[in-house]
Amino acid sequence: MAISPDATVPPVAWRDTRKPLWPLALLVPVLPFLGWLGWRGSGDAWAWWLTPVVVFGLIPVVDLLIGDDRRNPPDEAVPRLSADGYYRWLTYLYLPTQYAALVLCCAVWARGDLSWVAAAGLVATVGVVNGIAINTAHELGHKRETAERWLSKVALAPTGYGHFYVEHNRGHHTRVATPEDPASSRLGESFWAFWPRTVWGSLRSAWRLETSRFRLRGRSPWTWRNDILNAWAMTLVLYAALMLAFGPGVLVFLLLQAVVGFSLLEVVNYLEHYGLARQRTAAGRYEKVDPRHSWNSDRTVTNVFLFQLQRHSDHHANPLRRYQTLRSFDTSPQLPAGYATMVVAALVPPLWRRLMDHRVLAHYGGDLDLANVHPPARRRLRERQRRRPAAPGQGYAG
Repeated sequence: MAISPDATVPPVAWRDTRKPLWPLALLVPVLPFLGWLGWRGSGDAWAWWLTPVVVFGLIPVVDLLIGDDRRNPPDEAVPRLSADGYYRWLTYLYLPTQYAALVLCCAVWARGDLSWVAAAGLVATVGVVNGIAINTAHELGHKRETAERWLSKVALAPTGYGHFYVEHNRGHHTRVATPEDPASSRLGESFWAFWPRTVWGSLRSAWRLETSRFRLRGRSPWTWRNDILNAWAMTLVLYAALMLAFGPGVLVFLLLQAVVGFSLLEVVNYLEHYGLARQRTAAGRYEKVDPRHSWNSDRTVTNVFLFQLQRHSDHHANPLRRYQTLRSFDTSPQLPAGYATMVVAALVPPLWRRLMDHRVLAHYGGDLDLANVHPPARRRLRERQRRRPAAPGQGYAG
């Protein structure tokens, strides 16, 4: 399995040159405060659109200008990097900033004097902050430490997506890149078709996984030890506290931003495994997950902002690795841009298909049968192949 180590520096002398940049990940939950200052100072309703404009406008431009960073830490440096509390505390600090931004925006909503432009911007702003917080929850939820696992649920509470803690770790990581996984999108499937399938499918799968865990032990799942129920309880307590503080009208705001937030998670799920498939072995089981089964991006800026979520191949192959130690693999299929750009592209199906469908086919040497194909799209894809065969590319190495 080929990787791209930073071979120019001896392992003993290797240093993380991006270490001063990692705090930039905390800029996202700070942006609502900057939007509030702009709104208070100028009265301009468009100030509340600062956060989505930075995340989906400015970051992609800077990503394009700075480009990729494929350097990997040498194996000898990984234990030292993993033990460095600096990286861990950055993920912890996202949470109080996230919650402070939520309280601020609830207070603004409760005033009741926002124009529709400001109200929509406020919902989008908090939805983006809490949607990206799910990435922080993702990083924390994969760790063995009990405190980090609980903090993962705290980060999920504003979006009401606590079941992600169960489904992602015990469902998605087991079934990734298979037709059975509701969080793995299929070749020819638009995001708008994927959204209801993954939202409902992930919820149903999480509940089945968690209730099965208790029934195997002969216990009732209706207990505070149920990881879905205690995560959802956090959301209920949070929403009740905010309604008590700012009035019942804030519930509409909380529900709207939650939909934006978990939809942002699901569009990221959509692009991470689009069309990729694990093949059946001679024994009839799916092959082991490896770096070929996730789309990667080495865009420097988005990787800093997302705690290297874009190095998704290594994450799936080694889910306990901390973000600062994730590696780039030569065998991983590469997205044409960073997540911030690809999220926007995924919302426009014709653009997405133009960017991605030929890359999926090239990954499998033009063999449509090796891909994870959306059944209603199979005939259309075969017809397109007949009219314009896929260009030869890096074929599937089974």
